[in-house]
Amino acid sequence: QEWENAFATWDLQDFCNISKVVLPTDTYWSPPIFILERVNGQKSNLDYMAITHNGSFDSTQPFQVTLTCSLMILKFPFDTQTCNLSIASFLYPVTDLVMKTRRTPAEMMKDSQSYFLTDGEWKFTNLSIIEYIEELDNGEFSVVTFVISMQRRPTLYILNLILPTCALYLLDMAVLFGPSSLEEKISFQIAIILGSSMLAVILNNILPTSSNKPPIIGT
Repeated sequence: QEWENAFATWDLQDFCNISKVVLPTDTYWSPPIFILERVNGQKSNLDYMAITHNGSFDSTQPFQVTLTCSLMILKFPFDTQTCNLSIASFLYPVTDLVMKTRRTPAEMMKDSQSYFLTDGEWKFTNLSIIEYIEELDNGEFSVVTFVISMQRRPTLYILNLILPTCALYLLDMAVLFGPSSLEEKISFQIAIILGSSMLAVILNNILPTSSNKPPIIGT
């Protein structure tokens, strides 16, 4: 966070050319902000801020947060999920406090990709910023929303789910139109049904249960 306080300035010549000091965050006023989608979070113990002689304040506090996001898994496993992180301060109206981002979405996207080092299931694809005014009953408030887009890597699901399912259906058609006897066809059909049931159980364990629409692959 960065903000200015006109009452916290000093002349460099009066203080041995000291242009910057570091003080605890409770020494001066700091803007209180809240994460609207927050479920759980862990705050760091870095409770300090830097103050320059012209009244500029700079406070950096790392924060690990868990958010709530709605999932759309209709195109699973080729889906892209979007999650919002909204920052606001409903204690001060927009006439007293306006929040702005100091970096462009492209700069934040580059830094975020350098922090996101995992090669797991998700791929960080896009980050956009929306600044708007939220109207509530008692006034208007400044809100900044970060829209995060994550794309699922489908390779694992293709190898372990889609290809075996297609192989079972092809085997089913081959047995149906093959020259085998009726008893052999029944045995093959029972084996195929058991294999399809196992794949259905695996699919049920993989898919999240928080989506309103089931995926096409599971219907």
